[in-house]
Amino acid sequence: MERSVNADPFQRSDSSDRWTGWRNWLGFWFLGLCNNFGYVVMLSAAHDILRKQESGNSTLTASATLAVDFQVRNNSNASRYDCNPVSTAAVLLADILPSLSVKLAAPFVIHAVPYGFRVMICVIMTATSFLLVAFSSAVWMSILGVIFASFSSGLGELSFLALSTFFSRDVLGGWGSGTGGAGVAGALLYSALTQAGLSPRITLLTMLVVPFSMILSYFCLLVFPTRLSHWKPSLNDCLVSCSEERERLIEGAGRGERRGAGEACVDPLVSCNQSLLKFMFPLGLVYFAEYFINQGLMELLYFPNFFLSHAEQYRWYQTLYQLGVLVSRSSLCCVKIRKLWLLALLQILNAVLLLFAVGYQFLPSAWLVFVIILYEGLLGGAAYVNTFFFISKEAKDRQREFSMSTASVGDSFGIALAALVAFPVHRYFCSL
Repeated sequence: MERSVNADPFQRSDSSDRWTGWRNWLGFWFLGLCNNFGYVVMLSAAHDILRKQESGNSTLTASATLAVDFQVRNNSNASRYDCNPVSTAAVLLADILPSLSVKLAAPFVIHAVPYGFRVMICVIMTATSFLLVAFSSAVWMSILGVIFASFSSGLGELSFLALSTFFSRDVLGGWGSGTGGAGVAGALLYSALTQAGLSPRITLLTMLVVPFSMILSYFCLLVFPTRLSHWKPSLNDCLVSCSEERERLIEGAGRGERRGAGEACVDPLVSCNQSLLKFMFPLGLVYFAEYFINQGLMELLYFPNFFLSHAEQYRWYQTLYQLGVLVSRSSLCCVKIRKLWLLALLQILNAVLLLFAVGYQFLPSAWLVFVIILYEGLLGGAAYVNTFFFISKEAKDRQREFSMSTASVGDSFGIALAALVAFPVHRYFCSL
């Protein structure tokens, strides 16, 4: 039976060679970058293409992007907040639901799918999302591209987090840093190419190199334990121990004994889920507060007398947030934070502060908001990378792979809940 080899935080899973350790760290860094990079770039391109379609049919649609461009303004809007006609919370909800759905269902069945097949599914779906958005002739095609990208991102996250349990724990630092860098690098590269004169369609087709890079990172860069196969299912002890125990009992145990053992065999899975709650709740709260700020309040934090326009202020908010996430997700090698509830509390205080700032407009300048947004990104990135580090450290060997994939639902659930709450808040303030 395959087992996690992650019992010691910084011992190599298959070799003491330092170069092997660096290859695995870099491999997970690129996997994290590719898993989120394509999603960011595709969403940016989808916004441009949707806007082009809107100009052709005069129909207002929600832009499928987290970095919303406010160039299309509602000139008739008399609100003091200079609101965008469609809340970015509605966009966020459409973006996160496919990822949330796969994270909720997949951990209980995904162990039957070999990691090599999972990677190929992610690659195919990411490439499909690029092609759908690039060649879309209708809004529904672009939205379908968003769905494919969201599904691929969710499947990739839970799969690569589970895969990390077969390597030394320091690869989580590479994964976290890569996912943090994807937001900054993806948005900057897309903006640079389009600014250089390439059309969104050509730029998007150029980005097909991203899924190819994921294949190289997984199959060529990582140094796998010899007993882990690309094309055979990994044996998730937490899920398969029950069936094996039943098989042994059928051979020689009586009915009463089978019933007692059958009941006992549910315990590993139940106890696993219960032990994860202390990690998933704080992570979910952090991301709820974080995306309530990003998608419900950030576009309302507008300073009309500032030297930056509303669109430029919002873009800098998003950029500083992504920079904060990148820094904190890359900090695992330097500092580890076990008090996850403290991070959740601080992020909630951030959300409350900015909610009152939107309502009463007492903040003097956008400079102060820049600092708060950067701090928000630092908290969010720290919560993410430390959550999975301590799950990997504290989970039992039999449960570690399942725990890593299951816990990834915490942030997605928090984001989805934030979108539901942020939407009416946005509408309320814009009606003032």
